[in-house]
Formats: sequence, C-alpha cells, structure tokens
Amino acid sequence: MVDFQELKNKGFKFHQENNFDEAEKCYLQALEINPNNAETHNLIGLLKLQQNKIEDAINWIKKAILIEKNEYFYETLFQALTFQEKFSEIIKYENDVAEFLDREFSLNFYLALAYKNLNKIEKAIYYYEKATELNPKSYDSLFNLSHLYSIKGETFKALDTLKICKNLNPTDSETEYFLSLAYMRVKDYDNGLKCFEKRFCKEVAFLTQNKTFPNKATRENLWKGEDIKDKSILVYYEAGFGDVIMFARYLPLLKERCKKIILHIQKPLKALFEENPQLGVDEIIDGFVPENEIDFDVHVPMLSLPYLLGLKGDDVFTGHEGYIKPNLKKVREYKKKYFDNDKIKIGIKWQGNTYYDKDRVIPTEAFYPLIEVPNTQFYSFQTEDGSEEVKKLTDRYEVVDIGKDLKDFAITSATLSNLDLVICNDTSLAHLAGALNVPCYILLPYEVNWRWHTDLSKCDWYDSVKLFRQKSIGNWSGVFEEVLEELKNKFIV
Repeated sequence: MVDFQELKNKGFKFHQENNFDEAEKCYLQALEINPNNAETHNLIGLLKLQQNKIEDAINWIKKAILIEKNEYFYETLFQALTFQEKFSEIIKYENDVAEFLDREFSLNFYLALAYKNLNKIEKAIYYYEKATELNPKSYDSLFNLSHLYSIKGETFKALDTLKICKNLNPTDSETEYFLSLAYMRVKDYDNGLKCFEKRFCKEVAFLTQNKTFPNKATRENLWKGEDIKDKSILVYYEAGFGDVIMFARYLPLLKERCKKIILHIQKPLKALFEENPQLGVDEIIDGFVPENEIDFDVHVPMLSLPYLLGLKGDDVFTGHEGYIKPNLKKVREYKKKYFDNDKIKIGIKWQGNTYYDKDRVIPTEAFYPLIEVPNTQFYSFQTEDGSEEVKKLTDRYEVVDIGKDLKDFAITSATLSNLDLVICNDTSLAHLAGALNVPCYILLPYEVNWRWHTDLSKCDWYDSVKLFRQKSIGNWSGVFEEVLEELKNKFIV
C-alpha cells in the first residue's frame, strides 16, 4: 500500500518539475488517504495558481485555511486574490492574519498593496512601513512607499525613500526617472534635471508621444551640450501641448548657442510659434517628415533643453514674466466677436487629456458658485474631451461657448488675451495663459505634477499664475471655496 507521505513527496517532485498533471494526481491520491492535510490542499492551490486557474486556486487554499491557520497559506491566498484584483476580500482577512504580521513580510506587503489599490493611503503606508521593517531591502515595498508619501504630500520622505531604492538598484533607469520627479518637486533642479535624462526608459515610455522620428533617440548625433554655434539643431516635442509651451521659454537661449533651430511640434501649435519669431525658431515642422528629408546636424528632445543649456537654480524658471505674444489683429477680431462688454471676463476649462491623470478632471457643477458672482461673464474654453459638459453650463447659465472656435493655439492665445482671468485645471490652457502673462488660477488635485512643487500658491514658472490645491484626495469643494473668496476679493469692492 502506498504511503500518504510518499504520494505527497512524489507529487511535490512532479510539481517542482512543472509536471502539473502528474503532481495533481499524486496530491489527490494523498488526500484520499488523509483528507484533512492542510498543506496538501494548499499545494494544489499553489499548483492551480501556477496554471493561472485562479478561482480553483482560491477554493483549494481556503480549504487549507479552514483546516489550519497558517501564514504561508494566507500568503498564497493573498497572492491569488491580488491576481484577481479582489483587494476588498484581502482586507477581510486582516484580523485573521494579525498574529503573523510581526514576522511575515509578504502578508504586510499584500495588505499594503490592497489598501493602496483601494485608495486607503494611510493604511497602505502603515503596512508598507511594516513590510520594509521586516525586509529593508525590498525594492517593491520601498518604491510603492515613495509613491504613497508623494501622494500624501510628504515629498521629502518620498525623495529619501527613492534614494534608498536607487542604492538598492543603482543601474535602474526607471528608479532614476522617478527620483528626478521627486527632486524637481522639491525644487532641486540641479539633481532633478540630470536624473530626468533617464525618462526614456522602457517602463515610462508613455512620456513620449512623438512617433514621427522614432530613431532620433538612438542616433549618434544627439546633442549633449557641446558647441554647436555653426550647426543646425532639430528640436522635437515629447509629450503634450502644455510641455511644449512651457519649454518654449528655452528656445531663445538655444538660439544663442546655434546657427539654426528646426522645431518639430504638433500641428495645433504651429501657427502660435509662427506668430512668435522672438523665440528664435527658424523652421517649423508639423506632421510626418522623413528624417532624411530634414537638413540638420544635431537633434535634441525638447524637455532636455534646460539640462543641456546648463541652467542652475532659479535660472530654470527663465521667462516666467511671459515669453509668448498674441497676434494683435486676432485679439481685436475676437474682442469684437465675444468680449466687447463691460463685465469681468473669465475663461474656464475643467478637463484636458485624460490619458495622463483622470484626477485632474473637475466636475462642472463645482463652477456654479463662481458663475453666480455678479458682473461676470464666463467663457467655456473646453474643447474635445469634456465638451459634452458644456451644455450643462449653457442650459443653466449664460456661459459663452467659444471652444468650437479654438482650432489652434494661435486663436486660443488671441482669445485668452481678452480675458481678465482664466480658471482651469492643470492643462495646456494654463501654460498658455502663463506664457502670455494672462492672470490664471490653476486648480490642482491632491497629487500634483512635479512642476507645481508642494504647498505653494505662488507659481515659479509663470508670474501671472496662482495655484489652488486640494487639501484631501478628490475634494474640489474646498478648492472652489478658496477660489470664490479670491474672486470676490479681487473683483468685488
């Protein structure tokens, strides 16, 4: 007669060899002899997990736990539930595993991950901190912890934690990229811009939307800051419209260093740059042009300019007083069309490209108290994404929808220049208002982009911009209360 332990051991050997069918046969035969062996139930659960049969895995592991409360069984269960993103179910076992948490790293890690995905930031931080106490060299724990510190606004703790990650994995470009964001968020641009050059690493490739010149980043003639006074340079966009507008401030400085600037940008920006020759651009390309048809000596991605120009400290904020000018003829044209009134003229926008951060989207209802301020005329600058919300405003209030006219950024700059104030989310409209030196209130979510730093209402990038920040995740009401008070103080005597 075959012994239980012999069958179990035989199954385990098959299991180690990834012979799952034979392993399962042996495990099931072993359970016929000893149906209450918790470890064997768990082994079958683990086997099913390895076969990506997650539901079967969960059922077998739960059988094991009913027989015996064991930290290893709970670890396997949490792993399976994580695969299915059943984070709320993991939390239900929190009390059951309490006795194991002082010694078991994995249980703390999975609880932290569950709470993180449920947006329970404080609890997630608590368990990640416990996990890192048990395993100070856990890169995943530390990396996730740095992100949570950042969300919570504990920026320096996030930075220090990322430095530990960097020490644990010195060659990892992704770590260095996120370290760059942390440095820049605390206004350490000397270190931040250097690390920011790692932004093209594989896992953050979403940063570059420019598909026109896919081979530029690997070409030998990438500009690295050397003397190019007799050379032409191809500068190309990487991300969104706002980034191009923001980093356009460096083009005049680049022009002092080179013979010719060829700028490749998105089509909606072309007319704006054509109307601003003071930026120093000699040739503008939009759309697809084969590399071999462009006469240039060196090339550079646009977001590398401040680093390669050698800007240090506050010099990185050059042009903050305004560096883009509107077309005055267009300004007068749109004044006659929309803005020839004695009211306080305020432009609003609540949504940009949700590809990046959906938490930047503001509900249109939040603007209602602002629109009701006396002697104001509000204008919707919403285009494409979010335009369906315009009707909600125009049905309720006399909000003028000019989004349909905004075919390019040259037109947008002319309309913005007729306003007394812009109130909007973190979007390209905010950057354009700042670059034009038009007064602008930027409404920021709790977790902000690196460029807006931390706990500041003043904006270092643009003199005309004031920042309003969420005090808690998703809480726009507090932001709008502050804006309403500011609006009344500014315009109502």
